[in-house]
Amino acid sequence: MTTTMATSCSLVCCGEEQELDKAVIVRFSNGSVKNAEKLDFTTFKNADESNPRKKSRRILVAESDRLSYVGNNFGTGSLKCNSLCKYFVGVLDKQTMQMEIHSAQLFNMQPLIPGEAIEMEKPQDTTQTYRDKVDSLVEAFGTNKQKRALSSRRLNQVGSDTLHQAVAKAANTVIDQKGLEALQQEVADTDSQAELALHLPPCNTDADKPENVYQFDDLLSPVEFGALEQAGSKMAALTPEELQKKKDDGGCLSVVKHLEHMPSEGAAREKTARCAFYLSMLLQLARQKSITRKFGQEEDCPRIIQSKLLKTFTVDTFNNGRVQNKLSASMRAKLAAYCLALLLHMGHMTADLTLLHRDLGITEAR
Repeated sequence: MTTTMATSCSLVCCGEEQELDKAVIVRFSNGSVKNAEKLDFTTFKNADESNPRKKSRRILVAESDRLSYVGNNFGTGSLKCNSLCKYFVGVLDKQTMQMEIHSAQLFNMQPLIPGEAIEMEKPQDTTQTYRDKVDSLVEAFGTNKQKRALSSRRLNQVGSDTLHQAVAKAANTVIDQKGLEALQQEVADTDSQAELALHLPPCNTDADKPENVYQFDDLLSPVEFGALEQAGSKMAALTPEELQKKKDDGGCLSVVKHLEHMPSEGAAREKTARCAFYLSMLLQLARQKSITRKFGQEEDCPRIIQSKLLKTFTVDTFNNGRVQNKLSASMRAKLAAYCLALLLHMGHMTADLTLLHRDLGITEAR
């Protein structure tokens, strides 16, 4: 019995290869070729060597007596496997028994029918936005949920465009009827009214009596009015001499006037006294340059009233890492509006604006 041993061979690496040195592997899409020696292969390369994306493009043509085949490594007809993996071809030298390894490319050869137009690569539409490109991908490869969302967004966009056109048409009609200057004046009046509404107490537009336009409970809630019982009693107990001293010391003249003409007894007297104390705190706050958390403690101001004053008529600011209360210009205007509304309730819908102007220390324009 004789044993035959397979002849061994060694692999030889060809070193660094260029694009032109790559071997070519062809695959015919319509079957296999029985006699490849009768095919005449020609390779064409892109003439634009400076473009890194085009310089590696190749077109391989195989011609025979009966039919021609064309394949390329770019475009829609190319094989995607060339970009996903690398192919190598071994060339065996039978004399030295050494096999050289060369990198290779695969070409899908398709028959070229005479008279049939070659499909050219469509140029990319540069006018499409990023959103349009994403929408095209969703239409082609998106899930049902993504396609429904795309359809809904496009319907909303059409509705929005239609609404915009209708609004623009209506605006042009109004401008033609009223005129641009009249509309600008209306907008200015509306803005001023909106800004003024931020400084005024809540207004009851359905009021049937003057005293219900700015309701008393919106100025002082029942709980806050009850908390002023002790402070109101002290105001009601002031003697004429003490009231005169307040005048001489530059006290609030609006408060002193109502204390001098308070009702002699009953609920009306008690209400006037409590409102007078609250009015004095409002006017005192309007005169402050810097406000601290101790505001009102010297006057034995109830805690609930102190918190209401700081929350309603001051703004919080940060200074050196500390929260401070500040009285802005708009808050001073708001104080003036609340003082006037309270005076109207105290004086049966009448108020002395001259005294209020002096107590607030504001300009006549304000």
